Amino acid sequence: MPRYLVEQTFPHGLRLTLDDEGARLCLHVVSNNALDGVTWIHSYVTPDRRRAFYLCDAPTPEAIRRAAQRNRLPVDRITEVRILDPYFLV
Repeated sequence: MPRYLVEQTFPHGLRLTLDDEGARLCLHVVSNNALDGVTWIHSYVTPDRRRAFYLCDAPTPEAIRRAAQRNRLPVDRITEVRILDPYFLV
């Protein structure tokens, strides 16, 4: 399955709390993503919480956009990526 880097902008900052409510929200996102075959791997968030970048496996960019719309999350750019591991053997 292809892997993608998804870029997001949150003009007012990402409002995700580090408590049970935040955990429930993340589980909700994971469940919604699964409806389109999207697997959220992990995210990076800027210190001001206005930009986020996440890695996911998905069948197509359109599947990512459908899942994001269902989750009411922005999508600025989707880029297909490959893993480059600095410890690979030649």
